[in-house]
Amino acid sequence: MTALPLIALVGNPNAGKSALFNALTGARQKTGNYPGVTVERHAGRLILPDGRPAELVDLPGTYSLEPTSPDEQVTRDVITGVQAGERRPDALVIVVDAGNLDNHLRFAGELIAQGIPAIIALNMIDMAERDGLTLDPARLSADLGVPVIPTVAVRKRGVEPLKDEMLTLLGKVATPPRPLEGDFGVRQRQARAFAKAAILHEAPARATTQSIDRIVLHPVGGPIILAVLLFVMFQAVFAWATPFADGIDAGVSAIHDAAFAALPPGIFRSFVADGLIAGVGAVIVFLPQILILFAFILVLETTGYMVRAAFLMDRLMASVGLSGRAFIPLLSSFACAVPGIMATRTIEDPKDRLTTILIAPLMTCSARLPVYAVIIAAFIPARNVLPGIGLQGLVLFGLYLGGIVGALVAALALRRTVTKGRGMGFMMEMPRYQMPIFKNLLLGLWQRAWVFLKRAGTIIAVTTMILWALLNFPRVDPTSGVSQVDHSIAGHIANGLAVVVEPIGFNRDISLALIPAMAAREVAVSALATTYAIDDQDESKRDQTLGERLKGSWSLPTALAFLAWFVFAPQCISTIAVVRRETNGWRWPLFMVAYLFALAYVAAGATFWLATFFGL
Repeated sequence: MTALPLIALVGNPNAGKSALFNALTGARQKTGNYPGVTVERHAGRLILPDGRPAELVDLPGTYSLEPTSPDEQVTRDVITGVQAGERRPDALVIVVDAGNLDNHLRFAGELIAQGIPAIIALNMIDMAERDGLTLDPARLSADLGVPVIPTVAVRKRGVEPLKDEMLTLLGKVATPPRPLEGDFGVRQRQARAFAKAAILHEAPARATTQSIDRIVLHPVGGPIILAVLLFVMFQAVFAWATPFADGIDAGVSAIHDAAFAALPPGIFRSFVADGLIAGVGAVIVFLPQILILFAFILVLETTGYMVRAAFLMDRLMASVGLSGRAFIPLLSSFACAVPGIMATRTIEDPKDRLTTILIAPLMTCSARLPVYAVIIAAFIPARNVLPGIGLQGLVLFGLYLGGIVGALVAALALRRTVTKGRGMGFMMEMPRYQMPIFKNLLLGLWQRAWVFLKRAGTIIAVTTMILWALLNFPRVDPTSGVSQVDHSIAGHIANGLAVVVEPIGFNRDISLALIPAMAAREVAVSALATTYAIDDQDESKRDQTLGERLKGSWSLPTALAFLAWFVFAPQCISTIAVVRRETNGWRWPLFMVAYLFALAYVAAGATFWLATFFGL
C-alpha cells in the first residue's frame, strides 16, 4: 500500500500555522504524541485539487533549525528526516507573518536550503494591509526562489491557490540540502533585505508600534509602567467589584433565608442552608473580583503588551538563574498552576524546567483571590492612603508581589542547590499592537466565569457537603452545652491539627479550613462559612456576613498570618498530580510540597509573631 504524500506546515510561532492547518483539513484531524517525547503531533487529511488525499502535519513553531526545546527539536528532526516514526516530508508549506517579514524570512531561508520542495504562505496579509503595508509577493518569490501565496487562514482566503501550488510541489523531487550562507547575523541581514525589497508601500502608522515600544520597553520607564499597570489592576479588583459583590451577597443571603424559612427545622435544613448555600455562596460572591482581574489580563494579552512584559522580566529572570522562557509558564500560573506547569514543556534545559515547575505554585492563582478578598475585606480598613490609592488594593498588590518575590528567591536557592546549572537566553518576537475586540473579550470573560461557577457547583459543592457531614456527626446533645463542631469528626481532626498550627496563631476553625483547601483553594472560604454557620446557633448572628463573623472571632495578627500562609502554601491536589506527571515520579512533587509547607509555616509564624510584637 502506497503511503499518502506528506506535507508539513512549518514556521515561526504566531505565524498562524494552526489556523491554516484547520482551514486546510477541517474536521479531518487527529492528535497524538511523537514517539518518546511529550510533544503533540497534529496531523490531518487534505484533499488536493485533483481529488487525491495527502497527509498534512502541523509542526511545532520554532525560530531556527538549532533547537532550544523538545518542541523545536521535533521540528528540526522531522525536516531533516531523523525523527523516529515520522517520514521526511515530501513538501513544505512555510507559513510567515506578512506583517513581520524581517524575523520570519530568516527561518524561511533555512528551510528552503533543506532542498525539500517548498511554498511560502504569506499569512495574515489582511492584518499587514490594515497596518498600511503593501507587499509584492512576486518580488519575494523571485528573491526566495519558491512560490509565494498570500493567505488569510482564519477566513480561508488563499487556501485554494495554496492547494494548487501544493499539487505542483508534489510532482517535484527533493534536492540535497545546501550549506547556509554566513552566520546568524548574515542571514538576518539578508532576510531584512528581502523583506525591504518586497515592501511596495509602508504607511506611517507602522512607525507607531516602534514609537510605543521605545516607551514601554525603555530600561527604566518600561518596568515603572508595568508596575503601575499591575498596581491599577489590583486597586480595581477591590474598588470596582464592591457593588456587584454586594449584590451577589444579598442574593445568596435571600436564598439562604428563604430556604431556612421554607424547610422544617432539622438536619436537612442545616444541610441545605448552613452547608450547601452558606458554603458555595461564600465563594460565588467573589465572581466580580475574578472577572475584573481576568478582564485586565485579557486586555493586556490581546493588545500585545503581555509579551512586552515578558521581555521586561527577562533580565530579572536571568538574575535568579532562570531562562526567559520561564516567564510565560509562570505568567500562566497566575490563572492556574496546572496549565502553567504544562507550559514548561517549551523549556529545553531539564534543570531550568524543573526549577520553573517547582516555583510555579508560588504564583498567585485565581483560586487564592476569594481567600485574600474575604480576609482583606474583613480586617483591612476600606480607606485611601493617598488620593485614589485604597489600602485594601495596596494589600492585595503586596500579596501578589509577595508570591512573585518568594518565587524568585526560591528559584535562586534551587538553582544554587538541587537544580544547579546555568540559565539560557531565548528569542522573543514582538507582535503588533492591536485594539481588543469587545466580543472576544466578553467571550473570554464568559469562559472564565463558567470555569469558576463550574468549580463552585462541583468540587467546591462536594467538598462543602463532605465537610458539613463531618461537622454534623456524631450529633451532640443540645442540652450538654458542648459545641457541635468540637463534638464532630471534623472537630476532632481539627483539634489534633490545631496543636501543630497554634504556635503560628491559627485556631481550630482555621485548621478545619486548611484540610479541604487542598482540594481547591476557594474551599477554605466555604469551609469557614459552613463551620461558623453550624456552630452559630444565635439567630441574630445568622444575618452576619462571613467577614463580620471572622472579624469577631480572629485577631488581626491571626488574619495576617492566614494571608501569609496562603501566599506560600502548596497548591491543590490537581497541581501536585500534574507535577508528578511532568516529572515522571513522586520525588519532586513530595519535595515541592515539603518545601512549600515549610515556607508557609515560617512565613505565617513570622507574620503572626511580628504583628503580635508590634501590638497590631
